[in-house]
Amino acid sequence: MTALPDDDGPVRFTAEDYAARMRRAAESAAGAGLDGLLIAPGPDLVWLTGYRPVETERLTLLVLRAGQDPVLVVPTLEAPDAAAAVGAPALTLRDWTDGQDPYQAAGSLLDSTGRYGISDNAWALHLLGLRDRLPDSGHIALTRALPMLRAVKDAAELDRLAAAGAAADATYEEIRKVSFGGRREREVAADLAGLLRQFGHEQVDFTIVASGPNGANPHHEAGERVIERGDMVVLDFGGLKHGYGSDTSRTVHVGEPTDEERRVHELVHAAQEAGCRAVRPGAACQDVDRAARAVIADAGYGEYFIHRTGHGIGVTTHEPPYMIEGEEQPLVPGMCFSVEPGIYLPGRFGVRIEDIVTVTDDGGRRLNTTARELALVD
Repeated sequence: MTALPDDDGPVRFTAEDYAARMRRAAESAAGAGLDGLLIAPGPDLVWLTGYRPVETERLTLLVLRAGQDPVLVVPTLEAPDAAAAVGAPALTLRDWTDGQDPYQAAGSLLDSTGRYGISDNAWALHLLGLRDRLPDSGHIALTRALPMLRAVKDAAELDRLAAAGAAADATYEEIRKVSFGGRREREVAADLAGLLRQFGHEQVDFTIVASGPNGANPHHEAGERVIERGDMVVLDFGGLKHGYGSDTSRTVHVGEPTDEERRVHELVHAAQEAGCRAVRPGAACQDVDRAARAVIADAGYGEYFIHRTGHGIGVTTHEPPYMIEGEEQPLVPGMCFSVEPGIYLPGRFGVRIEDIVTVTDDGGRRLNTTARELALVD
């Protein structure tokens, strides 16, 4: 069994940590010309307050405005849980009971003609309710208004991401020991999920097992296909450990590969290395994409690299910044994102290699360290 370093759990975020995040978010909103932020249940609320309520038709909404105390509008029956959240000391709770209009409670905190950033995952029901109450107000998606709000991680966040990455690496080392040939993709996917949990993940978000021609579909759902000898198999898996994400991809082969399969894998490996070498403070996000994509395009496979080179990661497994042409956001120390080029040959096979990388003061550091060469499995 692959061993992990002793894990006594991460350093806990404090009420002061959450208060600082809320204050910074409100100030960033004001700097972007917004009158405030409206934060619905989901990753933004967890990151800002430590509170993770059940997402229902009842309105829960954090209102952040520069120079004002944060207010959490919450159903009365959920107020005790909200009051127990780590970040609650920095919050004013405003509860509402069934039968009352929650949008009146929230609307009274807002300017009737204000412009607000709102969580991407806010329910349409709630956004439309707010607009009915304040028809002259305006809203913009939070990641569009403040795409870098959660992008730069502090030391405690980086520690959690590193622990999640180490758990994913341990999962890969173990999955290489199982039999692939003669088993269904979903069976290997179940093995991956079990290993992620064994190594400390409280949440498994995805376990892609894409064998043979299924490997040409980057987001293939593991299914009933029986993995055969001679198959290339793309493995892509991750989730949350201590509330922070893992996401890694490796491509293995059942038995001996053909010369073409080896060549394509080596090409993707070279592209991934080029993308990682491009990571440094001051470089643009698109520079990482360009570096990886150029290797594949120059070899004549450009049309078969059909997705961006990377995405941010933190309290979710996909978030800004994105490594794609046209994204000129400069890299700064503390940003974390994937570098995952791939080649996908329709009807035949696919190859993807992915590491999470964090920007350092003088370059980049990979949070995944398992071998990237083509592994042969049974």
